[in-house]
This record gives sequence, structure tokens and C-alpha cells, in this order.
Amino acid sequence: MAKAIGCISGGLDSMLALYLMRREDIEVVALHAMHLWYPARLEAGAKPRAVEAVEALGVRVETIDAAEADLEMVRHPKFGVGKRMNPCIDCRIWTLRQAKALMDAEGADFVFTGEVLGQRPMSQNRQAMQLIERKADLTDLLVRPLCAKRLAPTRPERDGILDRSRLLGIVGRSRKEQMALAQEFGMTDYPSPAGGCLLTDPAFAYRLRELMARKEPTPADVELLKVGRHFRLDDGTLVVIGRHQEDNLRLDSLFRDGDVRIEPADIPGPTTLVRGSVGKENLATAAALTLCYTKAPAGEVRPVNIAPVGEESSVVEVAPADDARVREWIILPEGPS
Repeated sequence: MAKAIGCISGGLDSMLALYLMRREDIEVVALHAMHLWYPARLEAGAKPRAVEAVEALGVRVETIDAAEADLEMVRHPKFGVGKRMNPCIDCRIWTLRQAKALMDAEGADFVFTGEVLGQRPMSQNRQAMQLIERKADLTDLLVRPLCAKRLAPTRPERDGILDRSRLLGIVGRSRKEQMALAQEFGMTDYPSPAGGCLLTDPAFAYRLRELMARKEPTPADVELLKVGRHFRLDDGTLVVIGRHQEDNLRLDSLFRDGDVRIEPADIPGPTTLVRGSVGKENLATAAALTLCYTKAPAGEVRPVNIAPVGEESSVVEVAPADDARVREWIILPEGPS
């Protein structure tokens, strides 16, 4: 039986490519890259939805952490970026190089992806696709089963490992054919086709640029960009205020030594994280900002809990911040919800 490495993102297209390969009696080992730009990275030990879906089909999945590589690609994109900060070509090359290494280690015959010609303007035009497979050292060994009939036959097709007539010729941005194929395969639970890379989100890209202008971000810094309302005080101290209960829960896992946690003491309200200079003035300012997102009336002094990580909490009494200062400090636009 022939063997292939499948790059599985968790989106509909890559899952359909997997189904098509299994229909051809190809043994599949899936590769799932954990990219930093997914909306929320999982806690240690948790499995991504994509991995669970593939394993449910009896397919072995190898995962790889792409966080450090992702940061390097954003800092130094060799092949440019898209409309925002997305280095799509660099990203595809990096992922496929990992797939090539796995192919060699497994003694597999080829690599496949769920790419569709013309679906994404930067990385899925004919010229870019040829560049990507060449730079990934996969020329003639990269199969794109959803659009294979629109591309030159690959070695697995010429050698009879794959029946080219049973591969597809989808092209363009419409997902109607994919959705019909999903119905044929009995797939009912799959993610929205809108895409999940936060680098294409204008709000997230804005925040990331603002951060990179100040420091070399770490993966943990990037995770914090995905949560809450962000404010930058006059001295550069960062204040992050949860927008809803999900944000508050996500913030719980993002505090680190040196941070301060702020919450209203006597009324419902958000969790706030303060990172940077945590003197009395900045903490009072952060507390006042926190009260802006409660039902505390303007000008009314209320108690707020101040809890440095690993230390005893205290209470300060402040009034909600003035609207003009809120507008001055907030890092707009707001990030993804």
C-alpha cells in the first residue's frame, strides 16, 4: 500500500483531501502544525480539534509546534506578506518542509494538502504554488487532490499510485463544490470557511505591529494579544481588560510573575492584567480603567482589588477613568473576540 503525509490544518479543504486519499486506499500519516496565529493556542496536553477529528478516522497524527518559526517568519518574511502581516508563502514552505522531513522518515511516497488553485490570492496562485513546492524540495511529490486536474500530473499520478481521473479540478474561492463533497462523505461538523489566521485580521495585526515596535515578542506575548481590550499607559505599561467571561477565564492562564491582577471588589466586572511598571499611580489608573467596564456611575468612587501575582491582595478606591483618557490610552482597533 502506498503511503502519504497529509498536511491537516483542521479546515474543510484539508479534511476533504484526507478523505480523497483514503478513498484511493492510501495509508495516511497526518501532520498538524500548531501555528501561533490560530485564534487560541491550547493548554499543554490538550488536543486540537483537527487532531481529534483525524484520529477519530483511525489516522495517526504527528503534531509540531510552529510558534518560534512563526515569529521568525513575521520578523523576516523572505517572500513578502499579504494585505496585513501574513507571510503566507513563507508559512507554506516551512510547513511543507516539515512534511518532507516526515515523508523521508516514514518512507512515504508523497505529500498532499487541501490547497485549491485560486482560492487564496497570495499563496494559491499557480506561480506561488510552484515556488512553494520547489522551495520545500517537493517538486513532483506534492499532490493537491482538490485541484489536481488543474495542475500538471505529479509522479504519484504518473506512476499509477493515484488515479488522476478520481481527483478533482476545483478552482476559485467558492466553496460550493467542497460543501457538496462534504455531504457526500457524510461530513456535517466542519469549521467555517472564513479561515483562521489572525495575521489577516486588521485588529490583531495592528496590535502585533504595536508590540513589535516595542520589543521582540514571545509566544506568550502573542497569546495575550488575542484577549481583551488593550491599553498602553504613558510609560508603556500594558493594561489588558477582559471583555466577557471567556476573556476573563483566558486571562487567568496568561498572568506571569511581575503582573498584577485587578478586579472590582463589590460589583460584577472584568478581570484586568497589568504588565510593566506596577507602581501605585499605574495601578490606580488601571483600576480606574477597569471600572469603566462596570456599571459604576461616572465619578463615583468604588473599591477595587489589587493582587500582584504571588502576593497578598489589597484594595484601592478610585472612580472610573475619564472617557478622554480611555480613548487616549486604548490600543485600537480591538482584537478578535
